[in-house]
Amino acid sequence: ITTAPSAAGQAQYAQIIETARELMGVPYVFGGNTTAGFDCSGFVSHLFNSTGTELARKSSLDYFLQNTTQVQQPVPGDIVFFKNTYIATVSHMGIYLGDGEFIHASSRGIEVAKLDTKYWEERFIGYKRFNDIK
Repeated sequence: ITTAPSAAGQAQYAQIIETARELMGVPYVFGGNTTAGFDCSGFVSHLFNSTGTELARKSSLDYFLQNTTQVQQPVPGDIVFFKNTYIATVSHMGIYLGDGEFIHASSRGIEVAKLDTKYWEERFIGYKRFNDIK
């Protein structure tokens, strides 16, 4: 994808980011997809489902392979993917915030991180967009 989402898509992204920031500090729970606790893909699916895009609960790898298209120039709200975080394949995802930051469910809970830190830079795969976002 080489273009930004439509005005409706960008409005949804703004709502996703606002909701994500409101969830800062919610604890990490493996397999979690509620405000009681999230893992990375549960967090992302919760955000999109709460703003009108129906996503079945899947792993980061499944979302990477099945529901998304690579983005050349990401905009805030696009998805960022990583590999080799706890398994040797696509294993983590978050929401791109712009300015080299993303929000995600880390082992410390929902937090903002920088893409240029050594840990994330070494594991970065790329940016993608859910196919339902036009």
